[in-house]
Amino acid sequence: MKRKPNTPRSQVRSALRQLWLRSRERQAALKRDHYACQDCGAKQSKAKGRVVKVEVDHLEGIEWNRILDYIYRHLLVSPKKLETVCVLCHKARTEERKRVG
Repeated sequence: MKRKPNTPRSQVRSALRQLWLRSRERQAALKRDHYACQDCGAKQSKAKGRVVKVEVDHLEGIEWNRILDYIYRHLLVSPKKLETVCVLCHKARTEERKRVG
């Protein structure tokens, strides 16, 4: 079975979501707000019969398509735009790009 050329967008989005769910920024917001809904005051609870889940909302929204487009344009590029190098050469190339760019 031949592999598809690109990592599926759904897989990238899922990985980014997992990063977000474990992020320090999200945890800091939950702690700051005492794990309580800022609209109705409901507190997060796992108590049987009284389960309440809270989420952290991005006030400015998330432009998923724009984020994913950026990732595909700059990170998940075609293998034609990639080359295997050792750690030392990679570091040297990166430093050279910083000096030039």
